[in-house]
Amino acid sequence: MSKRLIPILILLVSFTGFAQRGGEIQEKIKAQKIAFITDKLELTSEEAQQFWPIYNAFEAKVEKIKSEDLRPLKKEMRQGDVSDKRAGEILERLTKAETEMHNARLELIEDLKTVISAKKIIRLKVAEDQFNQKLLDRLKEFRERRQNRRN
Repeated sequence: MSKRLIPILILLVSFTGFAQRGGEIQEKIKAQKIAFITDKLELTSEEAQQFWPIYNAFEAKVEKIKSEDLRPLKKEMRQGDVSDKRAGEILERLTKAETEMHNARLELIEDLKTVISAKKIIRLKVAEDQFNQKLLDRLKEFRERRQNRRN
């Protein structure tokens, strides 16, 4: 999952005001992403059966890194009032988490090579970027509509 998607999901969830509704939105986004990627990659049913468990495991791994490592670190970084020593520790942990996410992406690519063509793996990256851009656009539209209702 792209680095931009998680903050967007969090923002969308926070707009709802209700955890249950937020969970519904996350599930709806996930279903839309699955449909979008399946379509863009033109996955056969056989490819999809092998592709999605690999991709979902990758996304779970990345989400775990983000939730356990990156989000707490970024929250601490935003506070800004850290010592040089603590800043060094944060930077080291941040670099480690980013490396883990990169390695997870490399592992995904290697695993997918046994399931789909290199061309489809490239189209996966394009599809992820396109989906994330659509999600950002929808968030922007939502904010604009919300702002217009306030005015």
